[in-house]
Amino acid sequence: MDNYQKLVERIAKSSNLEIEEIERRVEAKKAKLSGLISKEGAAQIVAAELGINFDNERMKISEIVDGMKRANVVGKIIKINPVREFNKNGREGKVASFTLADETANIRVALWDTNHIALIEEGKIGINSVVEISGGSIRNSEIHLSSFGEIKPSKEKIENVVEKQMTHEKNLKNVSPGQNIRTRAVIVHAFEPHYFEVNPETGKKFTEEDKNNGLRPKKRALLNITLDDGTESMRSVAFGEQINKLGLTDEEIFSIEEYNKAKSRLLGEEKYFSGQIRANSFSNTLELTINGVEDVNPEELIKELEAKP
Repeated sequence: MDNYQKLVERIAKSSNLEIEEIERRVEAKKAKLSGLISKEGAAQIVAAELGINFDNERMKISEIVDGMKRANVVGKIIKINPVREFNKNGREGKVASFTLADETANIRVALWDTNHIALIEEGKIGINSVVEISGGSIRNSEIHLSSFGEIKPSKEKIENVVEKQMTHEKNLKNVSPGQNIRTRAVIVHAFEPHYFEVNPETGKKFTEEDKNNGLRPKKRALLNITLDDGTESMRSVAFGEQINKLGLTDEEIFSIEEYNKAKSRLLGEEKYFSGQIRANSFSNTLELTINGVEDVNPEELIKELEAKP
């Protein structure tokens, strides 16, 4: 069951209306707005018209949908990313992020307020900490917490959290930024690889400081391909072992001459691709960052096709 269905169920329960009636109103609202709003957004408008307000109501992570302005959740931190400094359009600041999980799902949380970030820097919250978040806005399937929101340690006990990254079977035509998806698609175009150097110990970009410390860079590659699943074509990017899973050896990846010989072998290959949908601000298009490649098993494919109505 996806987030939209869970939201509809929640609205139906709170309004004492049938699920079918809520879905009818959602479709009517979408039609009235000429399809310029998502199903989730239309459902939130329907909820508001019915007098249902989720602003002060705690939700499970699986019930969160894009567009919510004041999401309230409790979860356990299962991963913390390094605090990052930025300078954008003359504005300097910090951003911290972590993955929050409960027994239903997990989600990335981005902190933009220095007081919130200090909780991580000072060790007041960390891996396995249970925290309560209030007033988070949901964008691109992530919780963004500004100074208008709140995060604090919680004494609640949360066990059996969902640690595996959540993926949804999606057609490329129906995806949104931030979603983790899995789709069966064909490689219709492959570009030349791009190469870069990383610190062999951390995997991060190789710097002058690394060189001064006597480290030797490790060469890495990224490969852009175009996938088509029958509903849409989308540019996608693969790194490291995911390129190998496309069927290329290291020799074919790191030699342009060998790559050009092997490139035709990729075209027309059908596989299952998993990854996260990102918005490319330069091209103003969506793209898939690939984190999983699986061969198509004919027997599983037959079962999948037979299961479709």
